[in-house]
Amino acid sequence: MSTATLEVTTPSDREIALIRVFNAPRKLVFDCFTKCELLQRWGLGPRAWALTECDVDLRVGGAWRFVTTKNTGETMVMCGVFREIVVPERIVQTERFEQPWYPGEGLNTSTFVESGGKTTMTITCLYDSKEVRDTVLKSGMEGGASVSYDRLAELLPTFAAEAGS
Repeated sequence: MSTATLEVTTPSDREIALIRVFNAPRKLVFDCFTKCELLQRWGLGPRAWALTECDVDLRVGGAWRFVTTKNTGETMVMCGVFREIVVPERIVQTERFEQPWYPGEGLNTSTFVESGGKTTMTITCLYDSKEVRDTVLKSGMEGGASVSYDRLAELLPTFAAEAGS
């Protein structure tokens, strides 16, 4: 499976991997995934949705919580706990939805690898079962992620200029 710029694979019967290359340095891409002031400008989901509430306590054991709101007023709340953080290389965090649309909790491992001024982001999502993984695959997650990452790619030059890089 893939869209024009997002590669989606299933490395095991319980995992989904999302791979995207961004034309930006790793530290900036990492910051875009961990700093609310940047996250709220690009994420998360299709264009009809906006990240309206963002809380990130970026430390091992720290919690994160995102509220996304659709232009119709519908909300979706996701949250979790950071299990590992290696700035700007790796984040391991749990993920669950307050209004569960799949059972249990996911474990997301995000890596950021820079080469030649470009950063390859890989997010591997581990679920409780193949059935849960397949439910997530059928949910439209790929399309929402693709649109989000496209929006991030569009904004990275602006973020870089603001950061003075």
